[in-house]
Amino acid sequence: MDDDPHLAALTALADPARWRLVGLLAEQPRSVGVLAQLAKARQPQTTKHLQMLERSGVVTSQRTGQRRIYVLKPGPLRDLAAALGRLADCADEPGGPRAAFERYGLTLDAERLAAKDNGWADGRSFRFHRSLSGRPELVWRHLAEADLLARWWTPDDLRVSKLVFEARPGGRIFQEYRDAEDIDGSAAVAGRAEGVVEEARPGAHLAYRLSPRLPDESPAFTAHICMDLRPTASGTDLDVHWRITDSTIDSPDFVAGIEIGYGQSLDKLAAALTEGAHATGDPTDHTPDTTEPRSAT
Repeated sequence: MDDDPHLAALTALADPARWRLVGLLAEQPRSVGVLAQLAKARQPQTTKHLQMLERSGVVTSQRTGQRRIYVLKPGPLRDLAAALGRLADCADEPGGPRAAFERYGLTLDAERLAAKDNGWADGRSFRFHRSLSGRPELVWRHLAEADLLARWWTPDDLRVSKLVFEARPGGRIFQEYRDAEDIDGSAAVAGRAEGVVEEARPGAHLAYRLSPRLPDESPAFTAHICMDLRPTASGTDLDVHWRITDSTIDSPDFVAGIEIGYGQSLDKLAAALTEGAHATGDPTDHTPDTTEPRSAT
């Protein structure tokens, strides 16, 4: 039996026949013969089930004359229930990852219903605002320098694995991203995007076009992104405007993720500026590749 008592109990309880025996023992201690009769099972098989329940710590037994009496141990069941409750509480944390996933699901359903023809999302607009620590010059570096940009430019469940960002008019953008927990890069690439910088006024304004790629490498849509920085007494106000054009019928999964996903990205930017995350960290940190990719269509 596994060393984890919770896993041992779950394994023992997973069988319907053993679960029936546990229910009978919850009422009162009973002998093997009586349990077999009540469960409408053969006694040898009932004995095997009870032995597994005993090894898992869920029941205990003692011999009384010619009979072996089994009794349920409530402690392990309460411990298991508490452990399952903690897992449920973690998953149900207000504002946590599950809540974001459910919000995305609702948005995705609506966008898929709306995507009847190419151009269905053209003109769609998204606006974001963040009050950030640091002067505009520092914020600009996090928007325009690939090594800093890569640290925040994905939602919480993704990470940038390759990035080219040439912060000058006509400069090329290439972004590849993977699951955040795909540490060794062995899983499939989660997505790619390509674009071009249109305007770049350091410390003040950045505008570019960016197109996420579908599995066949065709563009899902074109996002026209404008970012304006304004100095404040405590740092910098950042306003971002997304406008969608060239949307294809296959793009709703991408469009549905903009509001939640980019909002998470900006939260990561705010945290990076507050915590000074641009400093060199642990050498085991998985630094994205900001060199030119050998092939990108």
